[in-house]
Amino acid sequence: MIQHVTDPVDRQLLDNWQRGFPVTARPFAEIAQPLGLPEGDVIARLRHMQAGGRITRVGGTVAPGTISASTLATIATPEHRIEEVAACIDAEPGVNHNYLREDHWNLWFVATGPDQIHVQATLDRISHATGLRVLDLPLLRPFNIDLGFRMASEDRAVPTARRIDLRALQPGDRVLLQRLSSGLPLTAQPYHDLAASLGRDADEIMGRIIALCDAGILSRLGVIVRHRALGWTSNAMVVWQVPEGRMDKAGPALAGVPGVTLCYERRPVHEVWPYSLYSMIHARSRPEARAVLARAAALPVLRGVAHKVLFSTRCFKQTGALIKLKEAAA
Repeated sequence: MIQHVTDPVDRQLLDNWQRGFPVTARPFAEIAQPLGLPEGDVIARLRHMQAGGRITRVGGTVAPGTISASTLATIATPEHRIEEVAACIDAEPGVNHNYLREDHWNLWFVATGPDQIHVQATLDRISHATGLRVLDLPLLRPFNIDLGFRMASEDRAVPTARRIDLRALQPGDRVLLQRLSSGLPLTAQPYHDLAASLGRDADEIMGRIIALCDAGILSRLGVIVRHRALGWTSNAMVVWQVPEGRMDKAGPALAGVPGVTLCYERRPVHEVWPYSLYSMIHARSRPEARAVLARAAALPVLRGVAHKVLFSTRCFKQTGALIKLKEAAA
């Protein structure tokens, strides 16, 4: 159900805090102060938007390929089996996204886990249970993975590439990152409450979150929205068959096109799926999405490059990544 955000305060909360969320003892009080609101009002508004499906959580997203493993995968599913196969995919705890798209390869999902062995086991189970081939399309290089949606403006500055420093990782960080991926408690002192649930000190937890953000391991900390519920319903994955030697220029150029919300290089599958450059376009209508695509296709480095457009028609699952198994995290 589309829920256009008309309340000006709600729009500011969504616009201003999808990244850069305060890491302080009372973050919602810090957000509330310039709005002239009580702290409790901000918390209540975010709880209401979460309950209504406008946001999934207030929490973190982890840069892919840093502390855990993930891959994009797809299955060519017969139309009469879509519900059955989608349910099988959704049942896997490591699957955090599952979409139906307009193509022969029509079910697209992301499998996550603490390591590549876990991810591969997820793909193997899905293939065995469905009797269908699973194409594994692992990430090779990100060009823009910092997804955000503005309510008040179409303008979007492409985030600059961040260097990731894995030396910043310390024991206990994976458990913390899993909790941040699931979402902070919407309470007056969320970091204090998170620390208490982990049996750790609140100041130490906040220090670790700041360090993980500075190291690029936490790629974003803030309000995670449900873009389809907020009006971005015409969403297309556009895949490009980039000739060898052209990726270094094509990737950054495509990532810089206004309206391209994600951009990355993935490994193709020989003679089955020749596409190596992936981009997402999130738009409010198909004409708007196709206008973005036209600007992208007009780039000198992409002019004449074969590509395919796969519009999303249904979201079966959207949640945080699996970083650490519950049994190990307990």
